Amino acid sequence: MRNAVKYIVLLACVAVVFIVTAAALGVSGAKNNARTCSGVDIVILDSLESRFVSEKDIRRYLIEGYGDCTGDSLSKIDLKKIEETIDSKSAVSKSEAYIRGDRLNIEVTQRKPMIRFQGKDGGFYSDSEGYLFPLKDNYTSYVVVVDGKIPLKVSAGYKGRGNDEKEEKWIADMTSLVRYMEKSGVWADNIVQIHVEDNGDLTLIPREGKERFLFGKPDRIEEKFELMSYYYRSIVPAKGKDFYSSVNLKFDKQIICKK
Repeated sequence: MRNAVKYIVLLACVAVVFIVTAAALGVSGAKNNARTCSGVDIVILDSLESRFVSEKDIRRYLIEGYGDCTGDSLSKIDLKKIEETIDSKSAVSKSEAYIRGDRLNIEVTQRKPMIRFQGKDGGFYSDSEGYLFPLKDNYTSYVVVVDGKIPLKVSAGYKGRGNDEKEEKWIADMTSLVRYMEKSGVWADNIVQIHVEDNGDLTLIPREGKERFLFGKPDRIEEKFELMSYYYRSIVPAKGKDFYSSVNLKFDKQIICKK
């Protein structure tokens, strides 16, 4: 009998603890549900590197695509949808939305341009992954410029990776070419423009000198730059600067120079 009484008392204590805890959680949850967003803080993480989007732009994207969160219940703010709204903008690489205190925080990383494609109808950038996104008025990123007969059926405001496999392949080849130039530590500074000829061949234009390097298609990249290096290392010292105006690198293990 005594054990039964102890057991009943123990159950009663557990029940009381459970009720008190549930009540406390309910009050806490109610308080959280009652909390509202006092404002939105936006940070562009790489604003010193690029200025494709501003805090003002992100705030406008948020209001137009999701709504003004100020005054909304914090528990009802859809952080994933906010991120999807911001990430849908072509110049945005990644965004992160989170609640801190009673404020919505949004951190944004921009796409980093690697190439500027400049056609007769306008231009656009490509990042290192081959994603195309529009130019921005009143801001220019100083990257290598590709102009001429660009084999892409896209308009100046296009965003994406091309319209078909052939276009995607060409963009990938061009990003591989420029990536090699950047990794070299030399060519990205020396070559400032790439011109696409009518037949699809590339002509590389250096920052200094009158030489135009006939590169051909964006293939055998390492071999062709080795030939270009040999030209600067051996032929220029022998013939003098600006002696040649055309340097053909298209052919296997050959350099054909013309005055």
